[in-house]
Amino acid sequence: MQYRRMLIIDTLIMGLIGALSAQLFTLLLKWAETFFLYWVSGYIAPGLPHEGGPVEQVIGPHGLWLIPLVTTLGGLISGALVYSLAPEAEGHGTDTAVKAFHRLGGYIRPRVAPLKMIASAITIGSGGSAGREGPTALISSGIGSYYAKLFKRSDEERRLLVIVGMASGLSAIFRSPIGTAIFAIEVLYSDMEFEVGYLFYVMLGSIIAYAINGVFVGWQPLFLVPAGLTAPDINGYAWYALLGIVSGIVATILPTVFYGLRDIFHKLPVPPHIKPAIGGLCVGLMALELPQVLGGGYGWIQKAIDGQMTAMILFTLIFAKMLSFAMTVSSGGSGGVFAPSLYVGAMVGGLMAKLMGLPPAAFVIVGMAAVFSGAARVPMATLLMVTEMTGGYRLLAPAGMAVMLSYYVQSMLSNSLKYWSLYEAQVPARFDSPAHHVEHIRIALDLIDKVQVKPMTAIGHLDLLALLRSGIAVDLSRGKQLNIGDLRAESPWVGAAVRSIREGKEDDMEIVAIIRAKEMLLPHPDMILQEGDRIVVIISEKMEKEITDHLAPL
Repeated sequence: MQYRRMLIIDTLIMGLIGALSAQLFTLLLKWAETFFLYWVSGYIAPGLPHEGGPVEQVIGPHGLWLIPLVTTLGGLISGALVYSLAPEAEGHGTDTAVKAFHRLGGYIRPRVAPLKMIASAITIGSGGSAGREGPTALISSGIGSYYAKLFKRSDEERRLLVIVGMASGLSAIFRSPIGTAIFAIEVLYSDMEFEVGYLFYVMLGSIIAYAINGVFVGWQPLFLVPAGLTAPDINGYAWYALLGIVSGIVATILPTVFYGLRDIFHKLPVPPHIKPAIGGLCVGLMALELPQVLGGGYGWIQKAIDGQMTAMILFTLIFAKMLSFAMTVSSGGSGGVFAPSLYVGAMVGGLMAKLMGLPPAAFVIVGMAAVFSGAARVPMATLLMVTEMTGGYRLLAPAGMAVMLSYYVQSMLSNSLKYWSLYEAQVPARFDSPAHHVEHIRIALDLIDKVQVKPMTAIGHLDLLALLRSGIAVDLSRGKQLNIGDLRAESPWVGAAVRSIREGKEDDMEIVAIIRAKEMLLPHPDMILQEGDRIVVIISEKMEKEITDHLAPL
């Protein structure tokens, strides 16, 4: 009971931190937009009525010609900051938090949160085509990780606080307490699986963040929708079914474009510090014709809801936004993928409404939910988030149908593709998560300690316990082997950090878990190995002889 009370207190604190982090990041972002886009280039994008933004875009006396300068400058500054101090802060932050949960025991370096805040404000504030949700998620997750380290929480508690931090930050930025709580436990997996054991704490933190954030900005939804929005009749559901299928196709294209451009940027023979500037220049040149691609684009989504965009511009912006946000984030720029994906979905829904002669608001709202739910593999969370962000609760049934169809179509079409989700760090299910592999390994090691295992005297069926006990490596797929042993006193790994041990050997060695004083630990890059640590490691054939110099058989 005492343990549960402590976690509740931790959760309340993380809710407060999430709300304050979102407010601080929003303030920095406004300063950056004022400096780069308004003072330097004279441009102001249309904003949201509830946030005090202008209804129409404002183009200064120099026209749009200075925009490529500011987008390039923003990318250059962001790239220099990130790649000099914390390369893991590049790209969209939610994926970094998901990776930390699965593979690093929730560990995120303390410097990542403030650096992500500054770099993302500069990237988006200078016109980078990215969203503010990914940075907010990583900022609050990073603070949760540091909080756990400061108060000596276990790996399990640190993972929980990272997820609570993510939900709290997103809840404040999107004003969506229920949807973001579900998102935080759903985005970890791609096969509609949830980290259900965290739901109580994640929901509590998310609601606290929403309530505190409301003191600063109010509790109204992010977007304005017509008051007379109603659910369709039975014939209308056919149009929403079609929208779900089309959204699934678009959602299949999104990750391919995003990570395909990332692979191209990786191959460019220039320092990584420069690549975000190249991406920024490309976005700036696009903005000379289509300034609608700049920033997160919430103001343009509102215009699509209001029916103020033509069919041709809606069609053009579907693909222009795909390219612009991929060039911003895939090049190494710092920003989120949620808002650009909503933007693409809004244009898909708006275009369909125009072509069919239907009222646009409902289709824009459902399009937002359907595209992102498929592209990110988070159907339940997206359905709730978009309805909370718009107040379109009467559309839950048609939106649910479109979302599920989009998710199904995207899953089928992307099954054979290299990139099947916007969140690369996702794993299919709990069984596939390294965070839960530790549980399986603990069971196996307990069996080794408790069960009398006799040496193998003849070749028979595979006896995994005997193999682990004897020190014989277990063959895995792709030429890899599972090896378990105690760290030798004379090994140079004693006193070394995991980061330095794996440097240059990333493809040949992965430390899965460390057992220290009967406690199972997930290794993080800065963890220092100690004499007697029991190490579970996956190695390639190259490391087979070398590993015996470091690990003694059990």
